[in-house]
Amino acid sequence: MNFSTDRNIRILVCIPAYNEAQSIREIITKSKKYASKIIVYDDGSSDNTYETASNAGADVIIRDCVNRGYGAAIKALFLAAKERDADVMVTLDSDGQHDPDQISRVIGPILNGESDIVIGSRFLAQPNKHDVPKYRYAGIKTITRVTQYASYGELTDAQSGFRAYSKKALSSIKLSENGMSVSTEILLKAKERDLIIKEVPVTIKYQDDEIKTSTHNPLKHGIGVLYSVVQFISLRHPFVFYGIPGLVLLVIAAVFINNALELFSQTRYISIPQVLISIGAAVIGVVLLATSIILYTMIALLKGNLRQDS
Repeated sequence: MNFSTDRNIRILVCIPAYNEAQSIREIITKSKKYASKIIVYDDGSSDNTYETASNAGADVIIRDCVNRGYGAAIKALFLAAKERDADVMVTLDSDGQHDPDQISRVIGPILNGESDIVIGSRFLAQPNKHDVPKYRYAGIKTITRVTQYASYGELTDAQSGFRAYSKKALSSIKLSENGMSVSTEILLKAKERDLIIKEVPVTIKYQDDEIKTSTHNPLKHGIGVLYSVVQFISLRHPFVFYGIPGLVLLVIAAVFINNALELFSQTRYISIPQVLISIGAAVIGVVLLATSIILYTMIALLKGNLRQDS
């Protein structure tokens, strides 16, 4: 099926690109038969990515003068898709890892009304998942496991950039991350808004020497994603994140001070270590408990104001 010929469905294929002049022409050419429009975000490339994308037939090219990061590119593409009233927005990488001929597979559940967001998972395609480099496999699985706790428990590939978004998803999700953690931010906010997510199997190329498997530091990427998840949980569930640990520390403080007092009453000996532990645990516990109360109050007030404005 040639989706681009159906004028009733606006499918925008959106491609973030940074120094991908060698591969982006083929990505655009293959994507054309599935897209109403192709939008490329040139994230401050120093090569001729912009000229190559233009010559390949990209309908819109958003060009930035500096490299702002993957998250900034996705935010700009989200905005561009909403401004153009897209029914479906597809994102895929410009480095040749993703196969544009699998776009139909990724958008299918949205066109059928089964899902709001579709993720192309490299771990659902049995022959493909064994081709993932071991260090990347371990990192992606770790990040996915952390993301599962805060969002969708059945996810297999939380870091895939090959995704499709419905109009509902585009209008519901407001992004803030500029780095690679934007992929996780989308999932966390989708869960908060009760959006339906489905994964479909896709294949990814890793063994071609001409394809860069990653232009990002995996350790920095992992830390950024973990920080994003922690930040999300701490703001959405302040009592769980701050309040419970604060109460636990107060209990610990009470136990140590009680032991210190009993020791003093029996021997007249003051246990400095127990007193210091008690004071430290009490101070941190009070700070955490107060933080949870303040955050909870601020969030409740903010939500109340938003309801009034709406």
